Amino acid sequence: MTNPADLSPASLAAKDWFFCGIGGSGMLPLALILKGMGARVAGSDRSRDQGRTAEKFVWLESLGFALHPQDGSGLTSPDQILVASAAIEDTVPEVVRANALGCPRMSRAELLSALFNAAPNSIAVGGTSGKSTVTGMIGWILTEAGRDPTIMNGAVMKNFVAPDAPFASARVGAGGMFVSEVDESDGSIALYRPTVAVLNNVSLDHKSLEELRELFGDFLARAETAVINAEDPESMALIDCAKTVITFGTSQAATISADPETVIEGPTTISAIVANARDGSAHPLRLQVPGRHNLANALAAIAAASAASVPVADAVRHLASFTGLARRFDIVGTTASGITVIDDFGHNPEKVAATLATLRAHPGRIIAFFQPHGYGPLRQMGAELAEVLATALAPDDVTILCDPVYFGGTVDRSVGSERIVALINQHGGQAEHIATRADCATCIVSLAAPGDRIVIMGARDDTLSIFAREILERLRTG
Repeated sequence: MTNPADLSPASLAAKDWFFCGIGGSGMLPLALILKGMGARVAGSDRSRDQGRTAEKFVWLESLGFALHPQDGSGLTSPDQILVASAAIEDTVPEVVRANALGCPRMSRAELLSALFNAAPNSIAVGGTSGKSTVTGMIGWILTEAGRDPTIMNGAVMKNFVAPDAPFASARVGAGGMFVSEVDESDGSIALYRPTVAVLNNVSLDHKSLEELRELFGDFLARAETAVINAEDPESMALIDCAKTVITFGTSQAATISADPETVIEGPTTISAIVANARDGSAHPLRLQVPGRHNLANALAAIAAASAASVPVADAVRHLASFTGLARRFDIVGTTASGITVIDDFGHNPEKVAATLATLRAHPGRIIAFFQPHGYGPLRQMGAELAEVLATALAPDDVTILCDPVYFGGTVDRSVGSERIVALINQHGGQAEHIATRADCATCIVSLAAPGDRIVIMGARDDTLSIFAREILERLRTG
């Protein structure tokens, strides 16, 4: 089909779309954006067929999405465009049917980049950690500032949740500004041409550091303005790639900074004084989300908004009402005996370390449950992840791993969670492998004592939130 970069928003909205895996965190917001533009959108999802997160698909149908079983039956015309992950196997019925009909196919990244690059102004948020939160923060600042942005996020943004939008991972605006997180794990970050490029950090996740340095360096070079984390040496090593730079961090040398001496951490909040080195101004910031990693996220968002001509004072003020993202240190509830259950997206070493550091800043034993988000990522970063889980926890804390998430396919499953547990214990941690989540829940409930914090971590599986709520209910009912 036509090169995605040459497609206009009007031409995209006029087409017939079919999403394979429409309920996924990357697909759902794109489907919502196209629907909001007036396009005809249908889809299928293996989770729907398996009865998982049924409420999400009921909601999509209420919005007018035509949903079908994942058996190829929803594709009936060669005029439909199949949107499917670049990694999806050719044996999936939708792909087989699309090939038989001659339907054009686009990857999620190709479609997103076409929408993104067509916007008059754009902010792309990259980096191996913090992308979704920074995207949500920037989107909220711009919305409150009256810029009416379109926002593409990989997580539900609590500020935009409403009775008619319970899964608000996207917002469709008419202000000519497009804000999106962009993914380096599959190399698709190379498709985007942002006005403002935000680089949160460069660390091991799905690719080697050598590959990441090249991808992120090129990403910064394509932008008019680069927003770079002054606290991350790998990011700062790429600064010469950028045309114009705004830095952020706790160092006074950063353009947008927070003095560490002014930081006050609470169990669910963090505050600091934000300084703008360009005019010497200072602004008190109080966030409704905890942790120093979220302070860094806020500085990135303020710097990016500043690059988009939002005054720093306004950006700081708007962030005071930012309520966070689903599954980002999301407190599910606390029992009468003081056991707190937290739902978190932590899945790579840096994200897990940030979550555990936030928990360790306050008293109480930690029971950390971790579901690896795939066998491939577990092989890629298992050793680093094990070291974090061993060293970021106290001797009396406990880590429990179930088997990696697996919804089908031909992935190599020869290396699983047992290896990670062995490595954690070798590093001096306390970990146990329990294959099934049901048995993990029983173990967690039996271990939990007053004052404990139970954190449920993992990605690529919406049912982890249900799992967290079920554990809380079992603890409350005894």
